[in-house]
Amino acid sequence: MPMRHPDARRGLPFFLSIAGALLPVLLPVLAPVLFPFDASAATCKTQAQMPPEQRVALASTSRILLGEVQTGDVQALRQNTLPAVAADFSGIAATVDSLKPFVGKATITVENLFLLDSSAEPLAPRTDFFCGTPVVVMNLTDLPPGIYAVAIIHATGVPQPQQIVLILAQSAGRWMLGGFSYKPMLEAGHDGLWYWIAARKYAQRNMNLDAWFYYKTAAYFLSPVDYLSSPNLDKLQHEEDLVKPTNLPGSRPITLSEQGALYQITSIDTTDALGAFDLEVQYTPNSQQAAELRDPVSARKQVTQVMVALLDLHPELHEAFHGIWVHANQGTASLFSLDLPMDQIIPGPLTPPLSSSPVTNPVIR
Repeated sequence: MPMRHPDARRGLPFFLSIAGALLPVLLPVLAPVLFPFDASAATCKTQAQMPPEQRVALASTSRILLGEVQTGDVQALRQNTLPAVAADFSGIAATVDSLKPFVGKATITVENLFLLDSSAEPLAPRTDFFCGTPVVVMNLTDLPPGIYAVAIIHATGVPQPQQIVLILAQSAGRWMLGGFSYKPMLEAGHDGLWYWIAARKYAQRNMNLDAWFYYKTAAYFLSPVDYLSSPNLDKLQHEEDLVKPTNLPGSRPITLSEQGALYQITSIDTTDALGAFDLEVQYTPNSQQAAELRDPVSARKQVTQVMVALLDLHPELHEAFHGIWVHANQGTASLFSLDLPMDQIIPGPLTPPLSSSPVTNPVIR
């Protein structure tokens, strides 16, 4: 089942290419590597291994760049960006616009720094960096020779704290921006460690579906970027794999049955878009079901049946989630959506919904 954690409501993760002055702009593809110890002579230093002046310079540059994001000073940020990247700055400018409302008044803390040196390496399909003890692994592909840095930054003291990762490159004797990404640090008021602990408790009680959703949420928040791997993240992944379900929608929908009706479920994910930690269910109604959705009373009954069918199949979901938000979709259009807390998901006569809306366009979050 494809999880949708890195979606619009969590921010738009955005990476830019890193390139030398004489090389074309490249888009590094970054992914975790577990056993790459036969790779290259590229080196990595953690912040504890850096000379103080180098650590201070990187931290200072990171704060300056984030300050420009906080004030929305796109022109100053562009001047501090690699020329090859600054030549097409529209992507970074859009990312600044989307991030600024979250971090404008935030306290900026540089949590971690990594110095990556591939200056003695030829351009290769893959460059592996092994950082510190226990080893943190970073894997970059098509990386031009050079000296780079990764800065992991927390923007806190605001309603929606953010985790930001900057890619820096050394150019003409100074550090310049190569790209950045961001994601929230919390979901429904809890961080990744909280979800990992909760996932383990559900797994110990054999509530594997609950555990899996919580592990997926923990992994999203505890992994700052996809190209970084560590022993703790590997352990989290292993625990998640042990409880991975096989009866959820993925490349194909699953069918739920309730009171003689069949519903084609296309995805099940988690969401905190309404504040609490809910399940979000998408299904495709058949022609008869789609016609019923034109009437609010029939639509409410139908969508509630989808919730009841899911809870009949997986009653353990009652405990782990505040409620369920169901969307009836036809192509790219959302025909009807309904959110109910768990204690209101019952067959038969129903009380008015917390939020329901017949709509003609999909809900964008």
